[in-house]
Amino acid sequence: MQVGTRSGLQSAADAVLRNVVEPGDGRQGVPGVVAMATDRNGNTYEGAAGVRELGKPQAMTTDTVVCLWSTTKAITGAAVMQLVEAGTIGLDDPAKKYVPELADVKVLDGFDAAGEPRLRAPKSDVTVGQLLLHTAGFGYDIFNPELIKYGQKKKVPSVATSTTASLRTPLLFDPGERWEYGVNIDWAGKVVEGATGKRLGEVMRERIFAPLGMSETGFELQPGQRERKATTHNRDTNGKLTPNPAFELPPDPEQHMGGHGLYSTVGDYTKFIRLILNDGAAPDGTRVLKPETVAAMAANGLGNLKIKLLPGAIPSLSHDAEFFPGMPKSWGYTWMINDEDAPTGRPAGALAWAGLANLFYWIDRKNGIGGFWATQILPFIDEISVPGYLDFETAVYRNQNNR
Repeated sequence: MQVGTRSGLQSAADAVLRNVVEPGDGRQGVPGVVAMATDRNGNTYEGAAGVRELGKPQAMTTDTVVCLWSTTKAITGAAVMQLVEAGTIGLDDPAKKYVPELADVKVLDGFDAAGEPRLRAPKSDVTVGQLLLHTAGFGYDIFNPELIKYGQKKKVPSVATSTTASLRTPLLFDPGERWEYGVNIDWAGKVVEGATGKRLGEVMRERIFAPLGMSETGFELQPGQRERKATTHNRDTNGKLTPNPAFELPPDPEQHMGGHGLYSTVGDYTKFIRLILNDGAAPDGTRVLKPETVAAMAANGLGNLKIKLLPGAIPSLSHDAEFFPGMPKSWGYTWMINDEDAPTGRPAGALAWAGLANLFYWIDRKNGIGGFWATQILPFIDEISVPGYLDFETAVYRNQNNR
């Protein structure tokens, strides 16, 4: 459960986890949570509280397996950037060079009187870099009513089906015009596959997971992992939680979805966080990315553009989502960058993102610390999990010298 002897960080973080499981204010807390903090050398805190599924006795433990959802994106970004530094692909390359079907992508230009979508050719090709920056034009129906309407009209399946058909949606604007969070990183994963001739999971296993010792991470559950997997829960509008074990990614995915498809443990993910904290090397010196590549990934790639609030268009899946409302935020390859110091203690220039089932991470290269918070709850921006995560991050900063 914990690292080392009793300490200020352990006591404070343990209290945060207990409080989100049992808030004590009449609300139903999270079923279970796993959280870890790390510095450049190893985990400084490991904790878990609650159960894997309400109504069942299995405790949430630090080796619990979770679906990473969109925290997958950063790992896909690293796989793309490895190919960039090897000269295999270029960020300015048209993505259709590696994924020919992108040559046929069109821009959605509204709907006609009969409700049929009007489509037109884009003014320029989608580039690899635009996919990583979410400026290519793709969106998510979860945050965009027009894509909901298009998907219903054209019978586009949910991206949770992990099918190629689920990615066949139009652009919402011409490439490079603005920032829009969407299936861009799924297409970036297909760029990796097109450039290497291998499935995305195989590339990640060879080039990232094996060097970092991330033996628990992959696009399919490994033998013994299902018994440790946390169940997804749905919170209704009254705050009540209901287990939904049927809601999970397919066991043998047609498409390895670079935007959301990985299973892992929190401990495995902190190994990836340490890779970025150490400028592309594992603590033992194993190099996975060049320092200059990590620096490029951590830089604002949007210029004067800023990321925006994500409006929850499917209430069962997501509330409106914005981190640190009112604070300007940029995007790099492939994570959010807070442009100002955050109230948790996170400095300007730190990296962070989240996953649909209320998973959150941050990577502070300046101070050499980061962390990961994992629950499995829908909708996104859960009323208990999000404040708990921010309290956890705050506890890490307040006690970073008192471990």
